[in-house]
Amino acid sequence: MSKASQSTNFRKVNVDDLDEDRFQDDAGETHESSGPSETDVQNLLNAKKTTEALKLLLKNPPYSGGAKEKSQAFALVLRVLTQYKSAEIEGTMKQLSTDEVDVLLRYLYRGFSEPTDSTCGTLLSWHEKVVAAGGLGSVMRVLTDRKSV
Repeated sequence: MSKASQSTNFRKVNVDDLDEDRFQDDAGETHESSGPSETDVQNLLNAKKTTEALKLLLKNPPYSGGAKEKSQAFALVLRVLTQYKSAEIEGTMKQLSTDEVDVLLRYLYRGFSEPTDSTCGTLLSWHEKVVAAGGLGSVMRVLTDRKSV
């Protein structure tokens, strides 16, 4: 064997740092605000601006917050989603960006994991429209991402 094959200078990446038990996804990413307050969302709902309220909630979801913060944000999103009529959903979906569609799909999947009798129909009708707008790419991005809302 040659001398060069015994050298370890070629190893630039420390694979021990990539251990799955110590992996921190987006560790440098911090969110200063915890999202909109309940009064902001309620004011928009009272003014019949449901699309603006939904966009406000989808803009800065609490990925790194605690369970209480995430459940409060989910409750607000669910309250906004139930304000829509079935005919209004498609028009709203056309106004959302790809990132907002992905975040909305995350919230829908969270709702599916915590079903209640009053929300299942709403979540299913939204899921149909979101998948039609975002396509299978949106579903794959949400299911393979480690972030949760």
